[in-house]
Amino acid sequence: VQLQASGGGLVQAGGSLRLSCAASGRTFSSYGMGWFRQAPGKEREFVAAISWSGVITRYEDSVKGRFTISRDNAKNTATLQMNSLKPEDTAVYYCAAGPGGQGTRKTEYHYWGPGTLVTVSS
Repeated sequence: VQLQASGGGLVQAGGSLRLSCAASGRTFSSYGMGWFRQAPGKEREFVAAISWSGVITRYEDSVKGRFTISRDNAKNTATLQMNSLKPEDTAVYYCAAGPGGQGTRKTEYHYWGPGTLVTVSS
C-alpha cells in the first residue's frame, strides 16, 4: 500500500483544515488507517484511527470533539477533518495503514505516507 497525504497548510487558530490520504493498492479496505503527527523536536504521536470497516474510531484526548476521521473504501481514501484548530496542533501530519485495525501505536502500522505540514497561527 502506498499512501499520499495532502491538504495541509497555514490556518489561523479556530480555523479548519481537511487532510486527505490517498492510497494505492487493492487491499486498502482490509487495513486500519491512522493519522499521526510530529511537531518540531517532539516524538511522532497518535492522533486518530479508524478500523477497516469504518465502524470503530479512536482519538487522542486533545483532539476529541475537534477532529473527525473517516474513510471511503470505494475511493481508497481516508480523511481527517480538523476543526477549532489550535497553535499546538502545528505539526507534520502522517497517514498510515496497518493490518491491526484502529491501533494507537506506531508499530501497529506498516505503511506510511510522506506527511503534510499543518501550521496554526495564533
